[in-house]
Amino acid sequence: MDQAATTQALQRVGLDQGAIAAWFAALPRDTTDFGNDRNRFTQFWQQCAALIAHLPRKPQRSGAEAEAAHTVFATARAARERFLAAHTGALYDELTQRRSRFLRVEDLVFAAAAAVPGLTPTAEQIAAESELLQRDKDGVEIDQGIFLAHVLADETSGRHLCHAMLLPRAAAQDLLREIDAKDRVDLGKVTVERRGKAVFVTAGNPRFLNAEDNTTLDAMEIAVDLAILDPATDVAVLRGGEVEHPKYRGRRLFGAGINLTHLYRGLIPFTWFLRRDLGFVHKFFRGVARPDAIPDDVHGTGIEKPWIAALDGFAIGGHCQILLTMDYVLAASDAFMTLPARKEGIIPGAANLRMPRFTGDRIARQAIQYERRLECASPEGRLMCDEIAAPADMDRALDAVIARLTSSGAVSATSNRRALRIGEEPFDVFRQYFSAYARDQAYCHFSPALIANLEREWNAHNRKI
Repeated sequence: MDQAATTQALQRVGLDQGAIAAWFAALPRDTTDFGNDRNRFTQFWQQCAALIAHLPRKPQRSGAEAEAAHTVFATARAARERFLAAHTGALYDELTQRRSRFLRVEDLVFAAAAAVPGLTPTAEQIAAESELLQRDKDGVEIDQGIFLAHVLADETSGRHLCHAMLLPRAAAQDLLREIDAKDRVDLGKVTVERRGKAVFVTAGNPRFLNAEDNTTLDAMEIAVDLAILDPATDVAVLRGGEVEHPKYRGRRLFGAGINLTHLYRGLIPFTWFLRRDLGFVHKFFRGVARPDAIPDDVHGTGIEKPWIAALDGFAIGGHCQILLTMDYVLAASDAFMTLPARKEGIIPGAANLRMPRFTGDRIARQAIQYERRLECASPEGRLMCDEIAAPADMDRALDAVIARLTSSGAVSATSNRRALRIGEEPFDVFRQYFSAYARDQAYCHFSPALIANLEREWNAHNRKI
């Protein structure tokens, strides 16, 4: 950093020369021990916050003021990278009492904010930004992404965090009694129902074509936990419910991916992405964990069952990602799949990791980077779909799939899916992928390109919540 040029740029927007000089003097350029660095870096981040507080709020900043804010934020984030490169293991051990307790992503980021002020935003800072449109946020949640990237990059801490996210939710444990009594549990946006040897998870967000957002996340994870833990069934089925849109009224749809209207309106927090993919999507793939044993495919310490996806209509974005975790995909002959990540300006979950295993590298790149649409009944679509049925025959075909997958019992099916995982996606490969994802997705989530893409491709500024 050119200190003289940066000082002039910050002075031009009205920042005090003494405060700027003190900011430069406080900048930690090296790391020492954890206790000393906690104090030094915290003091620096407090000075960063003070400089930002003297600037107008983001929507009112001039070009020069926006550039000054960017300089301060970037310098603070470079310091976070240095601090975490040296102290992630020590910090994580402190937050989790030497990994004797589990903290989920959404709790861990705020525990870090309390332990090392300025490292990650506080709950109050997140709440203040949550009231804003996505384009008007400063993106303080990027600091959560940097922190989680370092936690996941550290083998010991990262495996422990993944373990925490694979544990069943307490609500699911409580609902086992209800499904025993009624064979059905209604979680609002998701229902769980026993039908013979299968447990059906039906996901719905009917006003938004069954898209995923902050109103669906908890219900979906609890439903997935309940379906996996249900001792009375051998296989789980995921299907979309009926929707309200006039074009599709009364029809089932597998799902439209992330709710882009909510994304544009600032209603999707950054941790949503990690809670989703380290949570219920990972549980589709690897099952739920036991508290006393780290998830380990070799020793089979988890609890799992095979999953069938019944794909009606379309699987767009996040719902296409889900298909990559399924053991069997039954698709209607008129259904299609897309991964419009380029149009949205975000990373499509673990699709970059998993899709090439199904389609090969070229088709995966075309789907992710060039929005290639895959008709389920096409030769390319059949690389991801196991069976195609006429739309009117989906129920009958689904019953036949369930009968075939349960005819030999659950033990061999579970053992075979675990054996496949050992070769195709070991636990540490997953952890390392999401270390990179956490940081990159955080920057994507607050990129000006995201807003431009949503306005150009989705007309998001004219859509109602």
